[in-house]
Amino acid sequence: MAAQSLSGKVAIITGASSGIGRAAALRFAGEGARVVVGARRADALAELVKEIERTGGEALACPGDVRDEAHAAALVDGALDRFGALDIAFNNAGSVGTMGPVTGMSVADWRDTLDTNLTGAFLGARRQLAAMLEAGRGSIIFTSTFVGHTVGMPGMAAYAAAKAGVIGLTQVLAAEAGPHGVRVNALLPGGTDTPGARDFTQAPESRAFVEGLHALKRIAEPDEIAEAALFLASDASSFITGSAMRVDGGVSINRT
Repeated sequence: MAAQSLSGKVAIITGASSGIGRAAALRFAGEGARVVVGARRADALAELVKEIERTGGEALACPGDVRDEAHAAALVDGALDRFGALDIAFNNAGSVGTMGPVTGMSVADWRDTLDTNLTGAFLGARRQLAAMLEAGRGSIIFTSTFVGHTVGMPGMAAYAAAKAGVIGLTQVLAAEAGPHGVRVNALLPGGTDTPGARDFTQAPESRAFVEGLHALKRIAEPDEIAEAALFLASDASSFITGSAMRVDGGVSINRT
């Protein structure tokens, strides 16, 4: 079996209706995983499931909001009831939220961004980890970001705080779960050509600016980030846990 094969494994992927999550669902299924896909848009998930099934894969759509504890339970229950196991969880759902200086940010906007990015990660992992600990194996992956880790970007305080919190959560869970055969890692993408990112890069000059922030002078395709998630999900990363893995095109180190 190839090192990055997911043959026989079952994976949950959140934020799967578009962008990195959708690319990861297709990539994981292509490597043999049976996938449970979550997002708020039921129609987009239904189309994704059809696409996976057309290529011979198996998938289950589970629409919902990661801020909802019942949705976290439904994802895990779906994996166990439909496919009989849970080996991988890619907690990818997130949102930049309302941007602006801290002095003008409402408490409601702050809480909404933290609930989506950090509390949502906690709710998902709590359910996922319980199932994996019982099985004695598993890989949990969170999507974090370089924002608030290696770079402070004005107007993104809530997002940065939430995603930095995800890295802290990753480290603690890795320490707690490691003795029981479960690995936990965070993925830190750079700029990626997703529907959400296009809000910032629609104008050619805006895209050129964002691309120029990266050492590679471009932004990623969702498939490139999905490939990194596949690595962390697979046995190819069997001795990696508690890491904040940058897949950021050098945006964290670039000064040119």
